[in-house]
Amino acid sequence: MNDTKQLDDLDRRILEVVQADASHTNAELAELVHVSPPTCLRRMKQLTEEGIIERQVALVSPEKVGARLTAIVEITLDVQAAERMEEFERHVAAEGAVMQCYRVSPGPDFVLIVQVADMPAYHALAHRLFATHKNVRNVKAYFSTFRSKFETRIAV
Repeated sequence: MNDTKQLDDLDRRILEVVQADASHTNAELAELVHVSPPTCLRRMKQLTEEGIIERQVALVSPEKVGARLTAIVEITLDVQAAERMEEFERHVAAEGAVMQCYRVSPGPDFVLIVQVADMPAYHALAHRLFATHKNVRNVKAYFSTFRSKFETRIAV
């Protein structure tokens, strides 16, 4: 099933602007994309209702709030049945420090992006999420020493 929507030039202009800065008022956004405010508001509503704009958030600096350690964690499960994979996804989704969770193939079953304060915090999380989970067979973690790029923008 392909649920990709055909975007026109106005949709693309709006998405480019709001992905860079979603704090613009409707009037500011309309001026930036060269349409009237009512047209801009209608398009933003349409893009949101169609799920193209999933949500608008503020990006918080991990370092400024004490979450200095980024871990990229590979997880291999013992049993890969669909219900066991979904159970693991629910298990990690409940943990606030897990920023992203991907099912991957080939290789491990999951790759997680985890943001914590430091190594003791990671150790506690690993024990809580992985060591005590009966279906986790293998955990391999990589720790970021420097983030050279972080982008949330999708090319449209």
